[in-house]
Amino acid sequence: MGDTEHMAGKYPTTPDGRYFVVRGRLWRTSDPSLPAERREELVRELMSARRAVGVARRGSDAAAEANAHDAVDHAKHALGERGPVWWSDGTPDYNRHMARNTPYAGWFAALG
Repeated sequence: MGDTEHMAGKYPTTPDGRYFVVRGRLWRTSDPSLPAERREELVRELMSARRAVGVARRGSDAAAEANAHDAVDHAKHALGERGPVWWSDGTPDYNRHMARNTPYAGWFAALG
């Protein structure tokens, strides 16, 4: 998705703060233990990489697009939105799962 600080404020966030929900799908939030300055730096990198994806697509530059997608992936891993989970209690990752098919189903249904 995107800048999870922005997204988490716009969309409902699970009670444990691990995911926000867009159209019924869970998206992992960034690691809350990241220092604010580092998080801001990574979000800037992510947004820059996303802009580069668009520029490459509009220019039909497949190599540049692939590089930009790699940069997006790198930033998302560094933010904790992809890759190993940032929590340590052994709870499985439900990133990109439909909320209704996870242990968050009751919470999500109660949102109305």
